[in-house]
Amino acid sequence: MSLTRTFAVVLRQAYLIRGSLSRVFPLFAWVAVDMVLWGFITRYLGSITASRYNFVLGLLGAVLLWDFLVRVMQGVTMAFFEDVWSRNFLNIFATPLSIGDYLGGLVISSIATSSIGLVVMLGLTTTVFGLSFLAYGIMIVPSLLILFLCGIALGIFSSAIVLRAGPAAEWFIWPLPAVISPFAGVFYPISTLPHWMQAVSAVLPPAYVFEGMRAVVAGRGVTVGDLLLGGVLAVIYLLLACWFFGRTYRYAVRTGLLARYSAESVS
Repeated sequence: MSLTRTFAVVLRQAYLIRGSLSRVFPLFAWVAVDMVLWGFITRYLGSITASRYNFVLGLLGAVLLWDFLVRVMQGVTMAFFEDVWSRNFLNIFATPLSIGDYLGGLVISSIATSSIGLVVMLGLTTTVFGLSFLAYGIMIVPSLLILFLCGIALGIFSSAIVLRAGPAAEWFIWPLPAVISPFAGVFYPISTLPHWMQAVSAVLPPAYVFEGMRAVVAGRGVTVGDLLLGGVLAVIYLLLACWFFGRTYRYAVRTGLLARYSAESVS
């Protein structure tokens, strides 16, 4: 893996974003809308219920963390889709660029774009709704790391799907976070799910993050073993996603798929 070639991928994304307001606006606009909407929902719920439950920490915090994972995933996929939309794969892979260089560039681009979204979310929720991550304690650090690894893994896996099935498969990718969120227990405890859904939740790293977050809000201690298990699963999924992308790329080269890459139907 060459840092110079990896930086070249990042630089290309930077030039694309710098030269287009339509690419800059989504970096902060939609996360701001989400935080404002859910912030006022949590404030309303707190005003009409007599419980001592902290909706800002328990609900708005969950929305912020889940939005962070989604933005990390989209940071990878959007950088990849730029090459899909411009039919740029032949130009990229005709260079000495390796799969590791390319994926490294996508990941670094995602770090940059998702960091902007995270700063905007933290700024709004802290100043307007009084959400403080200090209330979560030290668990917020491994939780963000787990969600980040999951977002990267999901982004790389999604990119591989589109590389294999063609640009039309892009529409299978956008709903993925919405499909996963019920199993991850973003807004409710995993125990409320049917048993078969709980079995799926047990292999999803975000489920351990949100269960731990609710434990902190409820005044209980965080189970370090659960966070550790979530971290191990996240690393495994990241490695599998990278392997799957590499295998898909080799298939695309061997079959000539890259040369005829177009907006054809999924096959």
